[in-house]
Amino acid sequence: MSSSPPTKPALPEAHLDLGCGTVPRNPFRRSTLCGVDVRAPDGQATFEYRQANLAVEPIPWQDNTFGSVSAFDFLEHVPRVLATPQGTGTRFPFIELMNEVWRVLAPGGLFYAVTPCYPRLEAFQDPTHVNIITTRTHVYFCGAEPMGRMYGFRGTFSLLNAEWALMPEAFSAQFDLPWRRAYKRWKLTREERLSHFLWQFAAVKPQPASA
Repeated sequence: MSSSPPTKPALPEAHLDLGCGTVPRNPFRRSTLCGVDVRAPDGQATFEYRQANLAVEPIPWQDNTFGSVSAFDFLEHVPRVLATPQGTGTRFPFIELMNEVWRVLAPGGLFYAVTPCYPRLEAFQDPTHVNIITTRTHVYFCGAEPMGRMYGFRGTFSLLNAEWALMPEAFSAQFDLPWRRAYKRWKLTREERLSHFLWQFAAVKPQPASA
């Protein structure tokens, strides 16, 4: 008598949007929406909001909280290198942020990012863009031995997707492009006219001991 394979634990129905502003995005359409930003939203937030500067502070939630995390037009604002408070060394805020994303994701949780990408003008024209993403930056965070280990990256992600993004469809992680839009995406990619690059990673980590 054959036994059925064990089922994977369901992911938490909570999503976190980094740099959320006043209108956080929810690309996986989870039932609980959370957001974090350096500024508090004006008025009463309609989602769970916490304030933090993620260039210098951790994500203010516990380990394994979220089924998914997103970053839309956010990663390019996170510094790659800063001096330590004592001024005697350096730290790597982007590496630290990716550690934090991995930490707050549940095992198998999804990271979804859409970012202006080299060599497009959109990656450089904003004077607050200090972290230029390329079509190969993801290799520092994905795979059994990601290249970011040398800089202190402790997490592990499996790569699900890394491609040029067609807007506005890329605001959702769950869509099938109609053939006209699929053709447009293919054409604009060939013509090097798409400005943003899309990542979708899955967090590789053991289940918590209490699971």
